[in-house]
Amino acid sequence: MKKLAFFTFILLFAGFQAAGQGKLEVGKKAPEWSLPDADKNLFTMDSWKGKVLQINYVDPDESDLNDPFNDAIDKATDVDKRINKDYFKGFGIVDCKSTWKPDRLIRWIAGNKAKKYDTTILFDYDGLLHDIWGMPEDSYSVVIVDKNRIVRAIYNGVIPEPEHEKIIQLIIRLTQE
Repeated sequence: MKKLAFFTFILLFAGFQAAGQGKLEVGKKAPEWSLPDADKNLFTMDSWKGKVLQINYVDPDESDLNDPFNDAIDKATDVDKRINKDYFKGFGIVDCKSTWKPDRLIRWIAGNKAKKYDTTILFDYDGLLHDIWGMPEDSYSVVIVDKNRIVRAIYNGVIPEPEHEKIIQLIIRLTQE
């Protein structure tokens, strides 16, 4: 119970600090956050300092919406080696507030995605990123931030196949800066 109270305090503190920083905008610095993984380890964007980030903010009811896009990123990273993993990290943040699904089911779904894409999954239980980033509810959003945490692209909903290569090229360019 003490751990839960501590994590709630940290999330609220991060939320109040970031609330004054504004919503996400391309070309502006992304407001910082702190969110836990399934083991309650806290992460921030600085957990991957020096890396370009692909952040998938996902309503669990929409968890498969951008699998073709993520498969293309995986192929560009792991198979074709066009995206250098030393300078890139893609991960997911589950928007737990936007679903009817219980936390146990959400963690199971997220665990399967983490294994499939060999990545980290974080949990936004209280909708913190709705407030500090202006992320839409009941959706699937992808945010690309550069090494300095400047937002370079925001995509809401399904990413059409013709956009996949454009985003891959953006990521490649940002990892080389």
